[in-house]
Amino acid sequence: MHIAIAGNIGSGKTTLTRLMAKHFGWKPQYEDVENNPYLNSFYEDMQRWSFNLQVYFLNSRFRQVVEIRKSGKNIVQDRTIYEDAYIFAPNLHSMNLMSTRDFENYASLFELMSSFLQPPDLLIYLRASVSTLVEQIQKRGREYEASIRLDYLKLLNERYETWINSYKLGKLLIVQVDDTDFAKPEDLSEVINAVNAEVHGLF
Repeated sequence: MHIAIAGNIGSGKTTLTRLMAKHFGWKPQYEDVENNPYLNSFYEDMQRWSFNLQVYFLNSRFRQVVEIRKSGKNIVQDRTIYEDAYIFAPNLHSMNLMSTRDFENYASLFELMSSFLQPPDLLIYLRASVSTLVEQIQKRGREYEASIRLDYLKLLNERYETWINSYKLGKLLIVQVDDTDFAKPEDLSEVINAVNAEVHGLF
């Protein structure tokens, strides 16, 4: 079974992935942030490195999904391939940080890859306001995220909402992050119960 967690930068995907993996005994599949050779360069010069970064993510996540399906295990994944294609790449293109030529090349690659993919059995979307995202980004203190602009997070949030409102690939659970603190046992328990209710319908 493949559970995927989607959400903007700082929404709590990695934290929830870790806590759910621990609770259910599932294998966590994290986003490859530490080994990403383009991330620091991208935040220093978005226009120069946007295409390279997005292709790196596309390749990395495509491999992840193929491995998840091959493994036959219950896996919870931190961020999906769809977020790259429907949110981050088009946002960079609309901000003139990725050329139309590069974006069309990227979109064509994604279209081909997605034709080979099975979507997650359950998608969990972490919905958070920009103020909550900023608070959580500051709290974790990643150096390369210090320069993320508010308007960038706001645009991403708008794209997330558009994508989620039209998501029809499988089961969807929305968690309101502004009202939820995964560190509080009662809040986590509420999310776990909601996931349980969805998951039992998958077996």
